[in-house]
Order: sequence, then C-alpha cells, then structure tokens
Amino acid sequence: MRFVLDAEQTAFARSLDALLTASDTPSVVRSWSVGDHAAGRALWSRVGDAGVFALAVPEAYEGFGPRPVELAVAFVELGRHVVPGPLVETVAAASLLTDPGPAKRFLPGLAVGETVATVALPGSGPYVLDGDVADVELTVTGASGATVAGAGESSAGELRLTAVPGSASSEVAGGRVRRSLDPARRLCLPRPGGELLAAGPHLASGADAALTWARLATAAQALGVGLALLDRTVTYVKQRSQFGVPIGSFQAVRHRLADAKIALEFARPLLFGAALTMDPADVAAAKVTACEAAYATARTALQLHGAIGYTAEYDLSLWLTKARALRGAWGTPEQCRELVLAADGVSGGARRRP
Repeated sequence: MRFVLDAEQTAFARSLDALLTASDTPSVVRSWSVGDHAAGRALWSRVGDAGVFALAVPEAYEGFGPRPVELAVAFVELGRHVVPGPLVETVAAASLLTDPGPAKRFLPGLAVGETVATVALPGSGPYVLDGDVADVELTVTGASGATVAGAGESSAGELRLTAVPGSASSEVAGGRVRRSLDPARRLCLPRPGGELLAAGPHLASGADAALTWARLATAAQALGVGLALLDRTVTYVKQRSQFGVPIGSFQAVRHRLADAKIALEFARPLLFGAALTMDPADVAAAKVTACEAAYATARTALQLHGAIGYTAEYDLSLWLTKARALRGAWGTPEQCRELVLAADGVSGGARRRP
C-alpha cells in the first residue's frame, strides 16, 4: 500500500515548516532547557493557532478532530524542528478528557494552545514531562487495560487534576524537576492528591486510548527528528573535506547515509498506516520502527560529524538527545515489540481491529 499526502496535508506541512523555521527553535529549546519558558510558550501559542492541538480535540469542543493522520503530519514537522514542551502529553490529555464536564472545561483551551497539559498514566514511569510549566496536570491511577497493563481485563481507576490553568510556575527550587538526557525534556515528580475529575472502569479504555495517541505522536516526532538529522548530516559531509575532497564522496559515508535514509523511509508508511487504523499494535510497530530509525540516524550523524558532534554548543546536539529520549518515551522498544507480537498471536494474543 502506498501512502501519499494529499494537497491539503502537504500544504499544512509546508506552512508549519515555514512557521517553525522563522521561529528560531534552537534558541527556544535552549531557553526552555534552563527553565525560561517565555519564548516556548509564545511558540506554543503559534503552534496552537496553526491548529495542531485542535486535531486531537473533537469538533464539539472547538477542535477539528480527532484526525490522527493530520496530527502525524504536524508532529513530523514539530520533530524536524525539535519544538520543546509536552506536545505529546497534551495530545494524550485531549484523549483522556472524554467526560462532558472535564471536556467542556479544558478541551477548548487545549485546542487553541492557551493551555499546556501533561499526563501521568499507569506504567508510564515515575515522572511527568514539563510539570513545572504545564497548566493542566492529569494523573490516572488504578486503571489498567489491554494496552497499558498488557492484560485483557480492565479495572476501575481515577482521573485527577493536580494543576489548574494559571498555576504553572518554575519549581526547580522545590525539587520537582529532575535532569534528563534531553535537557529540553524536563522531568518532574507528579503532584500528590488533586481534584477528582472522573472515576470508573471506563478510565482503563481511556488510558489505553491516550497511550495509543501518545505513541503515534511520539513516532511522528521521532521520524521528524531523524529526517532533520539526515538532512543536516548530508549538508555537513558535502562541506567537510579530507584528502582534498568532501567526505561525502567516500563510499563508506554514502553507505551509512543510505542506510539511514532507507530506515526512515521504511518508517514513514508504517506511521501513516498506523494513523489510519489507530490499532494499538500498528501504532506500537510504527513507534518502535520510527524511533529505532531516528536513533540509528543519530548515531550516524554523530560519527560523521566527528568531534564537533559531541559538543553541547553545536545545534546538532538538540536533535541527538531528542532522538535518544524519544526512543524510550511512551514505551520502550521491547514493550512495543511485545505488544506487536502478542497482537499477532505469537504470545497467545489475538489480533484486534477497531
């Protein structure tokens, strides 16, 4: 099957690329990394004005969605430009807020980029991303379903709100923020307690859906990161010379770049195929393939850049650390492969289609 973007989707991608190119995202990332969120929040608003977050929000709450294919298109561009912030988490939050009360309260703000959200789901690890800047921090506890827990049974859970719009502030002094491999991914300890927004068995399926959306957005983001790394490395090997010729003329260099290109192009149809089905196993396959391709491209980029590639001051490092961090975000390669194998019946599971 061949996946080709239509004219509207292509124009959308180009408009986002132009917007982000003009925004000097490397400087925004560096400011975000040290806790200065002003430029990042301004960029977040522009991304929201472009309609990116509205793609995950139903039309009933001022969104355009859910439109997973267009969301994947957008997140490829966000990854290409290493836009900081809890982008994936905001998408996951939108899929969690299904009860009418919380949905009406928060989704319109998420759709237009006025509200920044982050989430903590069962099995997602001990931290929330960018909890020091998020206006809305959602925590799901006690819920387990097929995708989250790897089991076929669901259990009841609670959805709690531990931050409200307007409450976000720097909490470095308070000890919530933890260092991350990617300086732009600010890991925070979840806030305890909070307002109960919803409770019941339906939160298990809600957590599953949120995880699927998060993995799709992460896969798209990783593909964009890999494509940017490849483009930057191709440009560099044309400029750097050894023995009087560009190193890009060396056969070994060409082979490494060709391998990276093939891996990324193989990931692209898996990504958009998963966006069409939104089957958890398809999305897991896309996630592991795109993230592994981006990680392999990062290793190639680092080696071909030589010593300069190891310096934090060189902008390449922003994409290198992002590729490594996304590889384990919202499901390690092993967890995603296990889900795919179980869905195909290798581990006794049965393939399910929506």
